[in-house]
Amino acid sequence: MTEAQPAEWRLPPLAPGLRVGLYGGSFNPAHAAHRAASLLALKRLKLDRVWWLVTPGNPLKDNGRLPPLATRLEQARAVANHPALVPTGLEAGLGTRYSYDTVAALVRRFPAVHFVWIMGADNLASFHRWQHWQAIAGLVPMAVVDRPGCTLPAMASPAAHALARWRRPESEAPALATQRPPAWVFLHGLKSPLSSTRIRGEG
Repeated sequence: MTEAQPAEWRLPPLAPGLRVGLYGGSFNPAHAAHRAASLLALKRLKLDRVWWLVTPGNPLKDNGRLPPLATRLEQARAVANHPALVPTGLEAGLGTRYSYDTVAALVRRFPAVHFVWIMGADNLASFHRWQHWQAIAGLVPMAVVDRPGCTLPAMASPAAHALARWRRPESEAPALATQRPPAWVFLHGLKSPLSSTRIRGEG
């Protein structure tokens, strides 16, 4: 990363021992359910921060009509509105396109930070389509936040079956950040049915 890059592309402040949730997505647009899921993970996993990794473009989606990164970051900051929720364009700064590359870069650079990958249950349902998804699970613990209507497809997914032996009871969520991966929990409690697709009127 260079000094010429926007501040939003730079890594947020870090210190050894911090517990940081990584919540990736296009955030097109960011909405109340993103915030609710983040606050749920923040509390249940005893995290210090949740970074919203606002991607320059999702490799699994058509990005032709995706608003500029700066626009989505500005809107995400307005929605997050919490000192522990940190929207960032660091993937643009790192030059990473896939989640695996981002996670690998962060783990390599900051081995003393406890990162946790956070995703909605809808993403677990398609996780097996992500590049190096099994490697992601081997790099950092993961928390899957339940979403209305997504529980059964998520838990019946190829990824859930492949990772079943490493699932931890929800009661162990507070210790997840310091668990050796693979390790993951399924968090219940989020009731919002909101999605970015529905807000855009595309589904």
